Amino acid sequence: MKKLVVFVMLLAASLLLSEMGWAQEEKPKCLEAIEFLTGFGWGKLRQREDYHLTPFIVAFDFNLKPLTKKFNFNPSSLLQFQIEPFISFIFSPDNNVETGTSFLLKMGLLPQTSKFQPFIFAGLGMAYMTQHTLEQSTQFNFTEQAGIGVHYFIRKNIALTLEGRYRHLSNASIDHPNAGINTQFALAGISYRF
Repeated sequence: MKKLVVFVMLLAASLLLSEMGWAQEEKPKCLEAIEFLTGFGWGKLRQREDYHLTPFIVAFDFNLKPLTKKFNFNPSSLLQFQIEPFISFIFSPDNNVETGTSFLLKMGLLPQTSKFQPFIFAGLGMAYMTQHTLEQSTQFNFTEQAGIGVHYFIRKNIALTLEGRYRHLSNASIDHPNAGINTQFALAGISYRF
């Protein structure tokens, strides 16, 4: 009888400890990384000087693998949803500002354990610009963008990041004119993985 009581107590203790996370393997983090990016953007305007800006971007990288595992899709490369608030200082044709947020899907091309991690990304967003142009009748606009980049890990959780991206900005025909502004970006920054 004593052996049975000891066995039940040990079983209950092990179940309790496993529920507290002591006997479980570590669960993947939802917020996986944060990135800080800056660089240069340039685009063409019809009747004014070219569109030049310097963006400052903070990207919050959320791990999508816990969600995709439920559908039996478990890639070895990174798979993330990014929320990117940004502010850009426009210095041509006039001194102005853009601000907004982008929502991107980011997919790695090599295993996530690689020191060198190339990736592709695409997504949508919204932006408010104080710059008045003949291309856009509204200052509130939407963005579509895509790009390529690379993380190079200098430490286990810190990477240097380089990106090239293409962005189309327009107001989705809320008002006219709505010719849009196409901008290319060269960005560099640092990424911190939790």
